Amino acid sequence: MIFLARRLAFYFAAFFLAITFNFLIPRLMPGDPSDRIIASFQGRLNESQVAAIRQSYGLEGSLWEQYLTYVGSVFRLDFGISTVQFPEPTASLLFYGATWTLVLVGLAIALAFTIGSIMGIHAAWNRGGFFDSFFTPINVMMNAFTPAIVALVLFYAFSLQLRWFPLGRAHDPNLMAAFNFQFIGSVLYHATLPVLSIFLVSFGGWHLGMRNVMINLLNDDFVILARAKGLSDNRVKYRYVARNAILPQITSLALSVGYMLGGALVTEQVFNYPGLGKFTFTAIGSRDYSFIQGQLLLLTTAVLVANLLSDIANVILDPRLRKG
Repeated sequence: MIFLARRLAFYFAAFFLAITFNFLIPRLMPGDPSDRIIASFQGRLNESQVAAIRQSYGLEGSLWEQYLTYVGSVFRLDFGISTVQFPEPTASLLFYGATWTLVLVGLAIALAFTIGSIMGIHAAWNRGGFFDSFFTPINVMMNAFTPAIVALVLFYAFSLQLRWFPLGRAHDPNLMAAFNFQFIGSVLYHATLPVLSIFLVSFGGWHLGMRNVMINLLNDDFVILARAKGLSDNRVKYRYVARNAILPQITSLALSVGYMLGGALVTEQVFNYPGLGKFTFTAIGSRDYSFIQGQLLLLTTAVLVANLLSDIANVILDPRLRKG
């Protein structure tokens, strides 16, 4: 519990630091979010109307007052108003895009981590065999590609040329959102290529990581003792070696969340998928500071939460941390 309490305090401090940087960086840039809205009215606004617009973006008062207002609005999940889709609240756009990005990245991470780790276990246990010699070099090669390259190739081959998959959207526009097989099937069908593009460039890393850690553990004393006691290969492989080797994998999983979300930004743009990536590219081009701020804070929060969950999983799996 002491370990988790310390980690929780660290992540809470990191979250406040992220809020502070997120507040300061746009204010160090020339102009502010309200300038674009005010300029679009071409001088037809009076002083009270200009002040109301600036107040809606939290730009009234001293810098310290603006900071306190911003911190309070963050904890209320109020990220301001989008300048691209004025007067749509930024929070509604963020959570809509985050829902689809979570579907995309969640499926890709789950598949890549599970399949890659299982392949790594078998490659390490049969080191030098056909499975290890054939798949390990292929995964090293796939791990060198970027999500953007793989996404473009898949989109060109299977969407533009073969037309096996749609050109965009998260589901059939003729279907209403509902928890039924037809809608879920449509969501999975539209997400197939984006998920595949992220999966192909990431599962090799989990394979190599699991393989290397397991190889280092195979000659440890506890493994030699387990074999000397006559335990079955499967029990030694999974209960003894893989259980210890999975701990660094879980830590790497938490650290990879930011990379995965970054890769999803490009992937969503290629496949015209309505996630955070597509909205972020539009926001950057239109200087929608409110959305960019909210997206960066959401990304930071996702990474911090993933690391906290990783620490909790390590405490559950590693008795040494519980005793410490």
